[in-house]
Amino acid sequence: MRIGLHVHVAGGYVKAVEHAKAAGCSAMQVFSTNPRSYRTAPIDVALLEDFSRRRREAGLDPCAIHTPYLINLASADPKIAGGSLKLLQNDLAVAARGGMRFVNTHLGSYGTRDRTEAFGAICAALETALGAIEPGVVLVIENSAGSGNLAGGTLEELGAILRRVKHPQLGVCLDTAHAWASGYEINSAAGVDRFVESAEREIGLERILMFHFNDTEVPLGASRDRHWHIGEGNIGFEGFRALLAHSELREKIAILETPGSDADDLRNMQTILAIQKGALSAR
Repeated sequence: MRIGLHVHVAGGYVKAVEHAKAAGCSAMQVFSTNPRSYRTAPIDVALLEDFSRRRREAGLDPCAIHTPYLINLASADPKIAGGSLKLLQNDLAVAARGGMRFVNTHLGSYGTRDRTEAFGAICAALETALGAIEPGVVLVIENSAGSGNLAGGTLEELGAILRRVKHPQLGVCLDTAHAWASGYEINSAAGVDRFVESAEREIGLERILMFHFNDTEVPLGASRDRHWHIGEGNIGFEGFRALLAHSELREKIAILETPGSDADDLRNMQTILAIQKGALSAR
């Protein structure tokens, strides 16, 4: 499993690559724009091509874009729904120009909207976005923690979206903190086995392309999105060891979205790489 960090690019792509390489990453994730704004900037092809070259030289492959937090494909408000689709389409275009394999997105919240109607709106927006997707880019939809009527809180719901939106460039990213908050007990080998079996049944492991590795301090099933440092929360060392040792997950990638400073990034990467080494040795 190739493992990396979500790296901030406020200091530029050069520093982002340097930080990821220094931390021992073999993959990475970035925002392409302000994650809390609907505004987008013109695509700088030369800058993205340079970023791609630097990643290749540093062995940072694949790279994912995480779409802005404001995206809500379930919204009944045409302005929000339209702005969300625009953000998603922009990141798909940026990924294509920059040689980034994945665009990872949250789906949004049903709010007070009829869930069947809102589910249909999500699928329609995904179909529109995928209608213009370029070769080499895959859109991955992320599970939610289930709070506030968020869409995608269960494996069953993610699978239902894939069955409705039949497109080979649509996949899934599973966030461990979100899964725990949604009631999936992944803090042991037995729990991870049950989770993987459910994922195979509801989604198909071939469609699960990415993981977000985040520990969490919230109780199981709490429906709260709170990321924490690897091995220091309720998923713990055993949960991540089981995920890394699982034979069906060896070819996936994992991105850490743990909180804190650059020093925290380094510590979390050292921890997960040590867990991975132990899991491989035991296997």
